[in-house]
Parts: sequence; C-alpha cells; structure tokens
Amino acid sequence: MQALVSAHSGLRWIALLLLLLAIINAFTAKNYEKKHRLVNLFTMITFHTQLVLGIILYFISDKVQFTEGWMKEAMYRFYGMEHLSGMLLAIIAITIGHSKSKKGADAAAKFKAIKLWYVLALILVVAFIPWPFRTELGAGWF
Repeated sequence: MQALVSAHSGLRWIALLLLLLAIINAFTAKNYEKKHRLVNLFTMITFHTQLVLGIILYFISDKVQFTEGWMKEAMYRFYGMEHLSGMLLAIIAITIGHSKSKKGADAAAKFKAIKLWYVLALILVVAFIPWPFRTELGAGWF
C-alpha cells in the first residue's frame, strides 16, 4: 500500500514537469518536431499511468470511505470525489489535446491544441492535487 502511495505521489512531479514542458514547447517552439510530439505523448502516458495507480488506491485506501456523512468530512470528500473527478477531467483534457495535436494540419494548429487543452489540464491538476499545505487532507510532498 505504501509503495503505491509513494509511486502515485512521486510520479506526480514527473507528470507536472512533462505537462509544463509540453505547454512551454507549445508557446515557444516555431516548428512542430518529433521531440514535441514525444513530450506530448509521454505527458499523456504519464497521466494515464497516474490514473491506473490512482484507481487502485481509490479502492484500497483508507482515505476513501463511503460511510454515512463522508461528504461532510473534508478528507473523505476530497479523495472520494473531488480529487478523482478533477483528475479525470484533466486526463480527458490531455487526451483530447494530444489527439487534436496529432490531427493538426500544421505546427500552429498542433501547438494551438496543446496550448488550449494542456493549460486547461494544468489548471485542473494544480487545483486537485492534495498539496501538503492543505493539512486537512493528510498528504505529503512525496
């Protein structure tokens, strides 16, 4: 259990780094090259890996409880509903952005898709990560 939690928490930093790199590429690169496509792809793969780890944790974690009144408890509500919903939306946005960037006719269209969908995903991810400064959620940096 602790290994899964550590993997899921540690992998978030790689996922965030790749997401930021893809967004920076979309705003600064002039030509759409193979390296840009690979960063976009690895970003999507990393987030899908996070999804698999997260789903496993969802069903075995003691932070997800569906007892009476669970929606009134900040930690249970966050992990049972908010974190899952927000991250699913972020992964959907990344998947759509990656798909639309592959179908873009030129570099501008490819980067436009990444700008729109990956920035939306970044906003969602930052909003729904259980940051350690949110003490009621009981999460750490790793």
